[in-house]
Amino acid sequence: MSDLTKLTAAELAASLASGEVSSVEATEAHLERIRAVDGDVHAFLHVNDAAIDVARGIDERRGAGEQLPELAGVPLAIKDVLVTTDMPSTSGSKILEGYMSPYDATVVQKAREAGLVALGKTNMDEFAMGSSTEHSAYGPTRNPWDLDRIPGGSGGGSAAAVAAFEAPLALGSDTGGSIRQPAHVTGTVGVKPTYGAVSRYGSIALASSLDQIGPVARTVLDAGLLHDVIGGHDPHDATSLAHDWPSFAAAAREGATGEVLKGLRVGVVRELTGTGFQASVEESFRASVALLEAHGAEVVEISAPHFEYATAAYYLILPAEASSNLAKFDSVRFGMRVEVPGGTVEDVMSATRDAGFGPEVKRRIILGTYALSAGYYDAYYGSAQKVRTLIQRDFADAFDKVDVIATPSAPTTAFRLGEKLDDPLAMYANDLATIPANLAGVPGISVPSGLASDDGLPVGIQFLAPAYEDARLYRVSAALEALLVDEWGAPLLDRAPVLNGEAR
Repeated sequence: MSDLTKLTAAELAASLASGEVSSVEATEAHLERIRAVDGDVHAFLHVNDAAIDVARGIDERRGAGEQLPELAGVPLAIKDVLVTTDMPSTSGSKILEGYMSPYDATVVQKAREAGLVALGKTNMDEFAMGSSTEHSAYGPTRNPWDLDRIPGGSGGGSAAAVAAFEAPLALGSDTGGSIRQPAHVTGTVGVKPTYGAVSRYGSIALASSLDQIGPVARTVLDAGLLHDVIGGHDPHDATSLAHDWPSFAAAAREGATGEVLKGLRVGVVRELTGTGFQASVEESFRASVALLEAHGAEVVEISAPHFEYATAAYYLILPAEASSNLAKFDSVRFGMRVEVPGGTVEDVMSATRDAGFGPEVKRRIILGTYALSAGYYDAYYGSAQKVRTLIQRDFADAFDKVDVIATPSAPTTAFRLGEKLDDPLAMYANDLATIPANLAGVPGISVPSGLASDDGLPVGIQFLAPAYEDARLYRVSAALEALLVDEWGAPLLDRAPVLNGEAR
């Protein structure tokens, strides 16, 4: 494996700026890495044919003396939920196979303007419905730590690409944990920003009140650098926040000094430990919390009594919004069409959706349509929204007592492919630690906290902060990351079998 693919995005950016390496060289190294390992990992659905040409253009601009943004020339992977003009945008579904968008998603446009080089589109659960990337219509992605295990979902492709050193950075989307849970099981960093802090324009919608775009990276600083590029107000997105955001990369650099931990109040949620959590996951979490406490943080046990209902509420709200959002795939305007000789428009629509949607998408559309139907709206969807309000109040009460909340990012390490595929409720339970943040719109981050003592697989710790306080998460996470790297002697991913092209 090329030394260039081992560099973090920040290290690579510094080498590009100094002229030590060219963007063409960096891009070629990552494309070669994709060719070498992606046949096993299957992180990518499409590799960008124009990547080298884009990189060459960046080199020419830099050579001409142009002052370029910090990440100019750094390769980037893009989750296939984000539309692009130069690559197919399928959202992991057969119903959009080969679809070419007439415009770029805002975050993709911002990344291009910052000089990032798009390597390709990454695999995902169909329309972001899943926790394992096994629901992709194009086959599952595999975890680089162990090819028999899942890389998380729905953004398993982006997390696996970063973990497998196929890309230093990736874009993901997080509706109920689809950035943070894959980060947990792949030993990467994943961030769900405050709702509205990053534009959703051009993201193929799943649940509009829950979806959020965010960065996937190998370090907290790298995530902050990408967040700085993609964040900010977008007039194309009605939910976009008009807010002056600080530099998240600067916050990460500040946090790495460790000073932020002194006097920091860290809340541990009583309801997100114990039953349902793998013992080794909780062990790693407790060790990280103890490390924070040893360096000046105050650990406070808090209660969020309505968190236990978050998963149930989420799986009513999400299907309801999904059933509305996916109604646009009607065989008339775009996407595939199954012809029914002599049939009506309704017949064609029905046949197309039957052939184009996978079983998990059908399950959630049916559930959502039922929850919104006359006579059931108040009992199901309306009640779920009331629970959502109670969860938001739990967060408000918690943040009166603490500065950040810490939880395990997910209840278990990566499970085996196929293990939960036929048990939707078991699959849904995997998001129980991440879902509350989406229901409340608060920011969350997952950072590697070590390897589980029983199976040697990655474990992540999640930090949550009040809305608008994303920078606080970067400071705290970078502080813990620095302490853990000092303790381990190297970043977690340097201990991954895939580092040398191997897999367990």
